[in-house]
Amino acid sequence: MPSAPSPSLWRDHDFRCLWAGQTASQFGAQAGQVTLPLLALVALNADAAQLGALRAAQQIPILLFSLFVGVWVDRWRSRNVMVLADLGRAVALGVVPVAFLLGVLGIPVLLVLAFLVGVLTVFFDVAYQAALVRLVNREQLAQGNSALEGSRSAAQVGGPALGGALVSLLSAPVAVVTGAFFFAVSSLSIRRIRHREAIPTPPYGGRSAPRMGRQILEGLRFVARDPSLRAVGIASALFHFFFAALMTVYLLFLPRTLQLSGVGLVLAAMGPGAVVGSVLAAGLPRRLGHGVVLVSSAVLAEGVMLFVPALHGSGGLTIAALMAINFLFGVFSQLVDVTVMAVRQSITPLPIQGRVVATLNFAGMGLTPLGSLLGGFLATGWGPRTSLLLTVVGLFLSPVFMALSPLARLGKELPAPGGTA
Repeated sequence: MPSAPSPSLWRDHDFRCLWAGQTASQFGAQAGQVTLPLLALVALNADAAQLGALRAAQQIPILLFSLFVGVWVDRWRSRNVMVLADLGRAVALGVVPVAFLLGVLGIPVLLVLAFLVGVLTVFFDVAYQAALVRLVNREQLAQGNSALEGSRSAAQVGGPALGGALVSLLSAPVAVVTGAFFFAVSSLSIRRIRHREAIPTPPYGGRSAPRMGRQILEGLRFVARDPSLRAVGIASALFHFFFAALMTVYLLFLPRTLQLSGVGLVLAAMGPGAVVGSVLAAGLPRRLGHGVVLVSSAVLAEGVMLFVPALHGSGGLTIAALMAINFLFGVFSQLVDVTVMAVRQSITPLPIQGRVVATLNFAGMGLTPLGSLLGGFLATGWGPRTSLLLTVVGLFLSPVFMALSPLARLGKELPAPGGTA
């Protein structure tokens, strides 16, 4: 007998609180990616090296702390982790205008605050993905991920635009407070979740939990031993490596080769496409099969980018074509992201959700600095147009690997959870 369809998550009070909080938090994080660098440039007269250091301080916590945060999220209630992370980010950003008014805000202080915000962002991002699995049924994962990832995609477009507009309309120190406001709203919303989440307890036979190093290794081993998760990690690493190279070349190709002035408008088209992809991901995998959606969407995402090196000029048709390409890339790449997330959440037992999230984030993002260096090297030696074509071809290694892996054989139903690590 087929099971009855699960009720809509929008009727679930706890999910609505999680979604509202995660949405506010994503907008605060994305706005901060713009307001803090602009504050350094406008108010503190930062040079290029200092600006680069500030952006690195915002991003490097992903590589430094993801694996450790995965262990902590598995040991604690994800609701509490999210609330404390958002409160911490609100306080850190609230310090900025106060320090500016007192005349003690400088680049070193801003670097410390940006690094602290980055660390807390790692905590929140790992925790909210683990929280969904602990809050909803397996049958509702696709719908829940669609809503949460749709919010993240909308924030990636609207957050930087909001931050830039506030810096222009107000002042950079005041604009930073916007992020603190969003984080405070998120903390209050998530705090209203009524479900008392049990602390996940791995089966250690009554013994105390092992040390952090051993638990990190458990997460790494679980991903390495499960064929589907191992395939997700390798495919993600291949994609992010070549995508980092592609974006380095892309940012050179648009203004220098095409002499394009509306670079921001062109790149922003990915955001609405990602929102559409999130909506489609709520039901498409259960109709066509998760494996079919993963492989075909990845091929289509990479395929549309092949048209970019063929474009010439900076006229309206070129801009329209680039926006259409980026929109479609956003649709298909987001279909892959949301579907992969649902598969990963379904396979992973509750006690190690946080560590598996962190391990896959670490594997996927670990090679991006090398990819960016590769893009710069190729553009220097081969020129932007040829290098763009080479990096797009490199992107195809990810769907090719997925097609040869167990991911391609996934059906319409999500796979059952695997054994514990």
